Amino acid sequence: MGKSTIRTLVIVLALAISAYAVIQYGVFGPHKAGLISIKLRDVNFHLEPWIYVLYTHIATAVLALVIGPFQLYLKPRGTKRLGRHRWLGYVYVGSVTISGLVNLYLSLYATGGWISGLGFLLLDIAWVGATWISVFKIMGNNSQAHKTWMLRSYALTFAAVTLRLWLPVLLIVYQGSFVQAYQVVAWLCWIPNLLFIEAWIRFRTMRNGR
Repeated sequence: MGKSTIRTLVIVLALAISAYAVIQYGVFGPHKAGLISIKLRDVNFHLEPWIYVLYTHIATAVLALVIGPFQLYLKPRGTKRLGRHRWLGYVYVGSVTISGLVNLYLSLYATGGWISGLGFLLLDIAWVGATWISVFKIMGNNSQAHKTWMLRSYALTFAAVTLRLWLPVLLIVYQGSFVQAYQVVAWLCWIPNLLFIEAWIRFRTMRNGR
């Protein structure tokens, strides 16, 4: 699979999942979403303020998911494009930071208990951490390290996509048990992403002789 094919696939999947999230939660409403309908079966679960935190997470995560490919794949050449790259970078970092912080709250109420919660918690820490390391690298005028860490950041942002790709498969494996599938996908949605991007970074470094 060529580089251009991978880029196209990433952009298409990112836009498709973003559109799905907007339609699911913005048009049809949260009560019709599978995750929320399962949570509502628990008489001890309170929809508010959890639902408002969830909406904050969805809005900021979708923003980061859409912005990411254009930041990574379009080289910021020229004053105008560089300025756009910088401002979109501010929005991306802000979105990741806000989403990561509210996810700390959501992880406490994750479907599947502490197993799912721990998976999402570690994802959030790695996600925000990689993003801000990238910021510090560019502040130190290390553009190569900045891009490398931003690749790691977006690989973790892309967990929003891979979660929805893995979940149907896991539901088949666990014969429709959403809780078991969700406990696994809380880890499977991001660890392979991170391993893949690390392998890609190392391959590119070796190829360039650095």
